[in-house]
Amino acid sequence: MAPGRAQVVPLEPEFIRPQDGHDKQDCESRAVRRWLKRHGARYKRLNPIYLGDDLHACQPVCEAVLEQGGHFLFTCKPASHQTLQEYLTGIEPEEHVEQVKRGRERTTDRYRWLCGVPLRSDEEALTVNWLMIEILNAKGEVTYRNSFITDLPVTRETVAELAACGRARWKIENESFNVLKNRGYHLEHNFGHGKEHLAALLACFNLVAFAIHTVCDLASGAWRHARETLGPRTRFFHNLQTLSTYVVFSSWTELLETLAFARPPPRPPG
Repeated sequence: MAPGRAQVVPLEPEFIRPQDGHDKQDCESRAVRRWLKRHGARYKRLNPIYLGDDLHACQPVCEAVLEQGGHFLFTCKPASHQTLQEYLTGIEPEEHVEQVKRGRERTTDRYRWLCGVPLRSDEEALTVNWLMIEILNAKGEVTYRNSFITDLPVTRETVAELAACGRARWKIENESFNVLKNRGYHLEHNFGHGKEHLAALLACFNLVAFAIHTVCDLASGAWRHARETLGPRTRFFHNLQTLSTYVVFSSWTELLETLAFARPPPRPPG
């Protein structure tokens, strides 16, 4: 995903499950590192910035990202990063303030940052750059506050863009997870666990379908027009299924134009 873009394109999943030959229970951190080892080199050419919640803001995950040629921008909660907070205590970080108009509302966006702080307390600690954003309403009340760590340079010129990138992680929650659960993909449905890999396989099919539909949203004019005409995804999928059940179309474009313009398909010659 990217700031300013509504679409979220899913990548290959990595399931959290016990690994062969390992006695320890699997966890999200180990799964992230496995994913980076398997797929990180493929995406290196994109110069990716990996986003994640506070769970990912630890040295093993940060190092795994850097080893694969990527960058990290992880949420960093004060309560779980005591060493970093000790460095911030008694220091006045650099600050940048912007007056922003969002629709009818005017807010004050305040940024603070400190570079070159250790992520943990030992001698081998990775040094990271810390930044924070606070949004204040017209009354001066803080309506949003969050902080992040990154390996990218944080300056007066970059801090607002980096904060926007970190905040955009919620698009993954809203535009992919929420859509997959509630907008016609039925990801929360229990398809049956099978004997070994069935549940994971069916979840992958869901992700593949969602990826194809997202690419269509980005690239296909006829698809976008049909989606805009019909509104909710569930209605689009329902009409698509109904039409293709009872009518034979000569082309994919013909089907989409029928959906988009609510007109009957051309009658076959003869």
